[in-house]
Amino acid sequence: MQLNTTQHTNITSIIKESETFDLAGNSVSTIGTTIKSAFATPLELNDMIRLTFVTGAGKLGRSKYDDDAAKTVTSTLRELGYVDDRGASCVVECAGSFKSQHDTGKNLKTIVVFPLIQTLNDTMGDLALGDGQKGPAILEDGSPKQLLAMASMNTFERMLISKCPSWSQKKVCVAVIEEVKAIVQGLDNNLMQGTPLTDSEQEFYDECDLTSLENKENYTKSEMQKHVEEGKITPLEKKKLLAQVQEKLAVLEGDIKDATENQKPKKLQKSQAQKQKLTERVATLDAIKTCMPHPLKQQPAIEKLRKEMQPLLKLEKETKGRLLSIKETTAMGRKDEIEDEILYFEVSFRKLGNDV
Repeated sequence: MQLNTTQHTNITSIIKESETFDLAGNSVSTIGTTIKSAFATPLELNDMIRLTFVTGAGKLGRSKYDDDAAKTVTSTLRELGYVDDRGASCVVECAGSFKSQHDTGKNLKTIVVFPLIQTLNDTMGDLALGDGQKGPAILEDGSPKQLLAMASMNTFERMLISKCPSWSQKKVCVAVIEEVKAIVQGLDNNLMQGTPLTDSEQEFYDECDLTSLENKENYTKSEMQKHVEEGKITPLEKKKLLAQVQEKLAVLEGDIKDATENQKPKKLQKSQAQKQKLTERVATLDAIKTCMPHPLKQQPAIEKLRKEMQPLLKLEKETKGRLLSIKETTAMGRKDEIEDEILYFEVSFRKLGNDV
C-alpha cells in the first residue's frame, strides 16, 4: 500500500491484518509521525500480524525514498520500547519487535514490525451512542487492564510481584499502563474541546487518576531495572536488551562520525559520553548469568506428559529401521498426541500479557 501524507493520522484504523506500506515520497517528519501514531499503544487484534514498511530501493527507485527513512522508522520504534530481533517471526511471542530485511528479488529495503497487541473484547457494543446513553464500559469489569488501572499503589505493587514476576511481563505491564494513560488523555482532550462524555466515559475518567498511572509506570520500570541489576533475566530477555543497546550504539557511531566530519565539538563530546555509558551497559549485560524462565501455569501437566513420553522415545529409538507391530504403531501414535498437547500448553500459556 502506498502511504500518502494524509494517512499518518489515522493509520491505526486501517491496520487490521498483515500489510505492506510503501514510504516512498514521505519526509522523515511524516514517517516519524506515522510510526508513533501506529505503535504508541498496543493494537486491538486477535492474532499477531506482520507490518512491512518499504524504506528504500535499488538504483532505479532509490531517489523516491528519504535517505534517513529506515533510520527514522527504527529510532522511533526504539523510543516506543520496541527491540530489534533478527529472528523475530509472526507469532505472539515476538510482539514488540522489528527487523530489517533486504528483498533481493524486488530489490527493496524494508523494516518488518511485529506490534504489541491487545486482544479484542468480543463483547464490546456499538460506540456510536446518542445523548443520555451510558455506553459500553471503557475497560471490561474485572479484566487485568482494569485491575491495573484502578488498583491502589499498595495493591498494584503486590499484583506486580504475583502476576508479573518476569522482566518481560513487567514490560507488557508498562505497555498496558501506557494504553490506559492514552485513553485518559483522550478523554481529557475531549473535555478540553467541549465534547461531552458518555456516562461510562465520565465514570472512568473520574475514577482513573493519571498521576497514579504515571506512578505505577515509573515503579514498574524501576522494578525492570532491578531485574537487570540483579541478573534476573532470561537468555531471550538478555538478547533483546543487548540488541537494543547495540542499535543505540550504531546510531551514536553515525552521530560521532557526523560531528567529527563537520567539526561539531559539543555534539561530539555529548555523543562520546553517551557511547561510553552504553558501552558500559553492554559490558554489564554481557556479564549477567541468566536465569531460567518462570514456569508455565500448566507446568505440572507438561511435566506429566514429558514423563509419559520417555518410554515412547525409547521405543522409537529401539524400533528405528524396522516395521512396527500394531501395538507399537498405536504407542507411537500416542507420542504424536503428547507432542501436540505439550505444544498447545506452551504456546497458549506464554501468550503476550496472559499473566498480567
